[in-house]
Amino acid sequence: MTAILTAIGILGALGLIFGLVLAIASKVFYVETDPRLDLLNECLPGANCGGCGYAGCGGYAEAVLKGEAPIGKCASGGNDCAMKMAEIMGVKAEKVERRVAMVRCSGYKTTDAEGNIVGGKLKGEYEGISDCLAASKVAGRGPTACKFGCLGFGNCVKACQYGAISIKDGVAVVDEEKCIGCLACAAACPRQLIVPVSPAQNVVIACASLAKGAATTRSCTVGCIGCGKCKKTCQHDAIILEKNLARIDYTKCVNCGDCAKVCPKGLIKDSNVEHLPEVTAEA
Repeated sequence: MTAILTAIGILGALGLIFGLVLAIASKVFYVETDPRLDLLNECLPGANCGGCGYAGCGGYAEAVLKGEAPIGKCASGGNDCAMKMAEIMGVKAEKVERRVAMVRCSGYKTTDAEGNIVGGKLKGEYEGISDCLAASKVAGRGPTACKFGCLGFGNCVKACQYGAISIKDGVAVVDEEKCIGCLACAAACPRQLIVPVSPAQNVVIACASLAKGAATTRSCTVGCIGCGKCKKTCQHDAIILEKNLARIDYTKCVNCGDCAKVCPKGLIKDSNVEHLPEVTAEA
């Protein structure tokens, strides 16, 4: 009985000593944290989408607190989040414009009434791994005839946490009502086809082909051939022609749509890619 009581006493004494050591250590090694960090984290949605360029919301909050990142990079939180973070940091934040993802490819792989392919063409039957990155590594840079177009295996779909992207007729399309602009999809695309656009900008060129016109026509019936008609028609000098591809300078574009009327491929269209107008393609 005495031995048992002795053992209990020793264990109790050891527990007391270890408790005191831990209490002293917590005081000695205590690191004071800035209370604003918790407040910044509370502003963020906790989606950890990575759209801000940091591993998660916590990493972005720390970067803002240290002055290493600007306020307004949280696409999920949007303008409300930016305003709250600015108030906490005691700075004035610019209004955050909503951005959504757009897939720069209109090559829907469909057929017309006569059985002709409308959109992007395939080199042959692909039997490899159903993954965009894997498919892009096969001979000739993938199974699609256009080496710049969407591969359609859905890496972007898997990356999106909001169900804003789907594959239709072999090409990724975006539902901008669901898209929050985090661009996790863009990071997953091996061909870098996905870019941010403003929903307010009605006119977009959904093509990324840098091939010459004849090569583009052979691989896709709706790809940009660099003819320059849109550039000549634009009265605001908002169309730029670079490396056989037309691009829009949105600082000059007024959404008049004149360029869309003259595009021989019916390529220039509304940025709401879920509701694209029907394309009248030339062979």
